[in-house]
Amino acid sequence: MFTLRGKVIVISAEQIISEKFKKREFVIEDDSSQYPQVISFQVVQDNCNILDSFSVGDEVEVNFNIKGREWTSPKDGQVKYFNTLEAWRINPTGAASPNVTVPDMAKTDGADDLPF
Repeated sequence: MFTLRGKVIVISAEQIISEKFKKREFVIEDDSSQYPQVISFQVVQDNCNILDSFSVGDEVEVNFNIKGREWTSPKDGQVKYFNTLEAWRINPTGAASPNVTVPDMAKTDGADDLPF
């Protein structure tokens, strides 16, 4: 299990690959080092719904596994290797700020609301 924090910059629509497999991709930007990285993840099957709770710009922590596979080209028999970062949990990390309007106490219009 691996964990990474960052800001969501892309959330893709669900893709139905076959009758038995669906996936959804998203990208976060990790700016924890000198050179920010954009990292693509996928969620699969029932986990596709996890992304419904998030929007672009949200700060998140992603728990994921690294999956690897081998693929052989049917045309020329060349073997290639692919990696996938498969997320299985996404938690918000940014503080949710309530929608509160704070009155500007420095501004006066001459009226005094004080009872004394």
